Amino acid sequence: MMPIVKRTALLCFALLIMASPVMAGELNLSVAASLKEVINELCASYSAKHPGALFVKNFGGSGTLAGQIENGAPADLFIAANTEWMDHLNSKKLIAGPSIKTFAYNSLVFTGATSKKVTSMKDILSLDKIAIGSPKSVPAGEYAMAAMTKAGIAGKLSGKLVMAKDVRECLMYAELGEVDGGFVYRTDALLAKKAKILFVVPQNLYPRVVYPMAVTAKAAQNEEAKAFLAYLQGDEAGAVLSKFGFLLK
Repeated sequence: MMPIVKRTALLCFALLIMASPVMAGELNLSVAASLKEVINELCASYSAKHPGALFVKNFGGSGTLAGQIENGAPADLFIAANTEWMDHLNSKKLIAGPSIKTFAYNSLVFTGATSKKVTSMKDILSLDKIAIGSPKSVPAGEYAMAAMTKAGIAGKLSGKLVMAKDVRECLMYAELGEVDGGFVYRTDALLAKKAKILFVVPQNLYPRVVYPMAVTAKAAQNEEAKAFLAYLQGDEAGAVLSKFGFLLK
């Protein structure tokens, strides 16, 4: 039989864990890499008003994040950089469908530090290395591939494309000069120190960049998750999104 003192200590420890406000308010966020600064600021603001809330943030390519959620990774809230991956998880009943909302919009640009004249889609044919997010898992790369295809130049860029794991890695390649330029979101390009926006990709060449967000099926009854989702739809979140260059409509 376990000694009374030891049993009492274990009981007290168990009660302490159960009563912990931090654990009770822990939220796991899986968020598109391009939203890193926005979400970090909003989480800090929310935590200041709700001391019991603790955020565990996972940033990456939307397809990669969706795959992790599908494989059982902890996630209470998912924000993707296109509707495809949200729809994929929703079709698997891994998303609380009624909770799906639009968080923000963005646009695609071509950025780099090259001295070559690059002012249009056709100009990138003269470049040696072009970074894009891997189209299979990175929406920015998928948008870029759609734009190159519709512009009629995709087939001429074979061997020139450098695949990145997410849009931030794509920006890093452009910043470091490891490529002549790369396709990133306008909001990412605004964060660059060396690379500059060489041209804005015409909107008629690719679907509009939209960021859907939703509570996962596992967190459908999580009041903290639903409260944070509501916060992300409010004026404060809108102001932060606008500050970082995102569009609200």
